[in-house]
Amino acid sequence: MMQKLQRFGAAMFVPVLLFSFAGIVVALCSLFTNPLIFGSLAKDGTFWNGIWNVIANGGWTVFNQVNLLFVVGLPIGLAHAAKGRAAMESLVIYLTFNYFVAGFLQYWGPFFGVNNYAKDLVANSTNGGLTMIAGIKTLNTSMVGALLVAGIVIYLHNHFFDKKLPDWLATFQGSTYVVMLGFFVMIPFAFLTCLVWPKIQLGITSMQTFIVHSGLVGVWIYTFLNRILIPTGLHHLVYIPFQFGPAVVEGGLQPYWLKHLAEFAQSSKPLSVLAPQLGFQLYGNEKVFLVPAICYAFYSTAKKNKKKQTSALLIPAALTSVFAGITEPVDFTYLFAAPVLWVIYSLLSATMNTTMCAFGVVGNMTDGAIGIAAQNWIPLWPHHWQTYIIQFAIGIIFAVIVFFVFKYMILKFNYITPGREADDEDVKLLSKAEYKAKKAAEKAGSANANDPYIARASAYLELLGGPSNIEDLTSCATRLRVTVVNPNKVASDAAFKQNKAVSVVHHGKALQVIVGLDVAQVLERMQTMMQEQGHNNVASTEVDPTLEKATGFIDLLGGQSNIDNLLSCATRLRVTVVDPSLVADEAAFKQVGAYNLEIKDKEVDIAVGLETDAIIAKMKEIM
Repeated sequence: MMQKLQRFGAAMFVPVLLFSFAGIVVALCSLFTNPLIFGSLAKDGTFWNGIWNVIANGGWTVFNQVNLLFVVGLPIGLAHAAKGRAAMESLVIYLTFNYFVAGFLQYWGPFFGVNNYAKDLVANSTNGGLTMIAGIKTLNTSMVGALLVAGIVIYLHNHFFDKKLPDWLATFQGSTYVVMLGFFVMIPFAFLTCLVWPKIQLGITSMQTFIVHSGLVGVWIYTFLNRILIPTGLHHLVYIPFQFGPAVVEGGLQPYWLKHLAEFAQSSKPLSVLAPQLGFQLYGNEKVFLVPAICYAFYSTAKKNKKKQTSALLIPAALTSVFAGITEPVDFTYLFAAPVLWVIYSLLSATMNTTMCAFGVVGNMTDGAIGIAAQNWIPLWPHHWQTYIIQFAIGIIFAVIVFFVFKYMILKFNYITPGREADDEDVKLLSKAEYKAKKAAEKAGSANANDPYIARASAYLELLGGPSNIEDLTSCATRLRVTVVNPNKVASDAAFKQNKAVSVVHHGKALQVIVGLDVAQVLERMQTMMQEQGHNNVASTEVDPTLEKATGFIDLLGGQSNIDNLLSCATRLRVTVVDPSLVADEAAFKQVGAYNLEIKDKEVDIAVGLETDAIIAKMKEIM
């Protein structure tokens, strides 16, 4: 189970890697278009303002389309094969799901409790739980809907993408078959979503009314929910009515603050007296103070051999949080690997912001340092600097608390946070690849006694020179197909044979390790181990099905040296072999794609259908 969770966390990180750069772009554009910093140069309508707003539009891409990113990104990390096709299938099925939701709501919206489907959507509003996704007016299921659909597609892809259909249905094989299945699965799934999701949204709305009338308790609950619900996307339903809607003041807290900012700047009265409602707008403090502390806790608990790699990952993510107020690059590095830490972070964030509010810190502090400075520190400092000194003191105190709590929890429970992923640290001290592979196989075999593939996978990984020496990894019907960085790091053929490989075919940097019919399982274990060791960049490309059959038949016929003659006979391959005892049984050939097998003395007939000539051409090319 832990291994599956780690794979899921690694897959989630595929789209998250895009957030750091986008966050920096948005932060810079926010800075350059702020009149409080750049004066009249940054006012609406100026050429300067227009240029930076254009760039900002591009910077917001990954955040505005986060659902689509996770729908596409999750299959890239979790599909067993043909990952690009899995991503395409996931996108198509997710759009299909939303079209079904839209259809249900258009015709039967009141039945599901959605009475405003026909109304136009309004910016900065919850819109009754509706939103636009790829031009489709649908329920705002946010990341929850995206992940659920992607999970369904991954299951369908891994189980049915390679399913052999009858010849008369062959045009529907592969991605088309997966999308067909997904199409019909999405109909009841969309219906259930329409039935359940509006009720979840209604519960969030009821909670908002309670929060507004509960003083500091309300501030704590609001901040906690606004943080803990981020993975579900429901936090939008918490803060939008406060920040942009009428939950507290008409028009929303952010417009209210900006409208009265000049008035507050000229007054010496405490901000908590001038704008007590703005205690709900403090959740940017966790982005400025707590996220860097979390990053430092990850760095301090990282393995020594991974500290450099960990710092390279976390420094830009922490800066994005501090300056731009975008925390996703950090959030998703541990959210699914250690969800307990997410709960602790949410609790401490709520407590910190409530403490600040109790000491008189209020204001529009929802962004990172750039946004907070522009709307709070810079214009209000002359009369309210004491408030901001208190803010920094409380923020630093809680940052220290978060650091030590996270560090203790990580070490105590061995959470797999950045820099603590599994690796082959001990094995790397040994010099001979064969010995390394033997030790790795022994270790894998003892730890996974019930898994018949893990030992060979671990051994082949080491014999190929380790994960860092593998540039491309995929499989045919019976072979691992590998492109290595340095062929000199690959062990001898004898070492592979000692670990149950039939043989190894060398073509420069391209190798084929003949494993047998369980190659798919061995490949999957190798990919999992590489991901656990932080090597997610290795492509697993799709192989020509004709090439799969050709290589598979050669191996099942006893190898190239056992084939004496090869010719086409209508829909059959007719092969003369040297030693019939080396030819595999009919079941093995059917696994590769044959319809039946006949052996008469040294003559072997393999029924393959109309693609006989193409398969023979590939076999001769290989031989």
